[in-house]
Amino acid sequence: SSSSSSSSSSSSSIGLRLARPNISTLLPYRCARDDYEDGILLDANENSLGPVLSDGQRNDLELERYPSPYQIPLKELFSGIRGCVPSQVFVGVGSDEAIDMLFRIFCVPSLDNVITTPPTYGMYKVCAAVNDVAVKEVPLTEGFELRVDAMLAAVDARTKIIWVCSPGNPTAKCVSVSDVRRLASEFDGIVVLDEAYVDFAAGGSMACLVDEFDNVVVLQTLSKAFGLAGIRCGFAIGHPSVVQLMNNVKAPYNLNSLTSEKAIDALRNMPKLRRNVEAILGERERVRKELEARDFVVRVRDSDSNFLLFQMTGGAKECYQMMADKFLVVTRYRGTEIHCEECIRVTIGKREENDAFLKALDGAHGRLKGEVAL
Repeated sequence: SSSSSSSSSSSSSIGLRLARPNISTLLPYRCARDDYEDGILLDANENSLGPVLSDGQRNDLELERYPSPYQIPLKELFSGIRGCVPSQVFVGVGSDEAIDMLFRIFCVPSLDNVITTPPTYGMYKVCAAVNDVAVKEVPLTEGFELRVDAMLAAVDARTKIIWVCSPGNPTAKCVSVSDVRRLASEFDGIVVLDEAYVDFAAGGSMACLVDEFDNVVVLQTLSKAFGLAGIRCGFAIGHPSVVQLMNNVKAPYNLNSLTSEKAIDALRNMPKLRRNVEAILGERERVRKELEARDFVVRVRDSDSNFLLFQMTGGAKECYQMMADKFLVVTRYRGTEIHCEECIRVTIGKREENDAFLKALDGAHGRLKGEVAL
């Protein structure tokens, strides 16, 4: 059945219509800052003597106080950059919190199922297992494109979410907008588009689809292009009714004050983001050409991301292990995944790191080749 568009009458309740009944009727936890934010605050059993930190440590953020449950300044800044409105934005602990939350909101344990498209990000499967939700796998084509007909054919009455990663991990490839649009219009459930690597992609974000389809949720993060994996900050962009459910379900103070301060600072430094992305993309093309010049590399996949997936003639796992053990260069062996036989995934680092990788790859391959010859 066709999903209602965001202009239809049922649009305001898409979240409630698709959510588990116990989530639809959930009364969210009311925290101290819901009622009053100013004055002498003796309502939350905080320690107003201040944090136990080393002398001389500044406490500009008043860390003895609970952080804002709503993160309004952060949402306003992010939505201005991404072309949405704050009511469409959920802020969480990386993208992983949003992934787990969407399972908990929409999937009834031991009854419902979701669809994934291997090879893809491993957390969808882990979260499904944790939440006792079945996974239907519809692999990508050998060229890493969505098989939309097969995905829609796999849908049954208990399919609640379709997970799509774009750019993909480990594929590094963006999916087509027309494929996502078709899934959203023909699937009466939630289509999640995980855009963790989107800032490296020439085509940009598909977040505008949230205005066109009320059942699309787009995930983004500060862990990749923004270089802030250590602060754990991610976003979900979706219909306000879906975002409201996510806010109802989340822990009251899920984002800490230190994280939101750094996130706001980063979002005010978009020119630096663009410079860093440009530098990484330049290095990516240099490393690609270097890899393609090696006779033991069968092919290097096209990349819309900050990493390259390349296939070797053989011995990829042994090469990966030797690079890590003997040359102290750590990559990821992906050869166990579908369409990734004899493949290694390498993140594009600084120029000197990339040079060290290429040297390690040559060294490991040469050593292994020598061992085989012996």
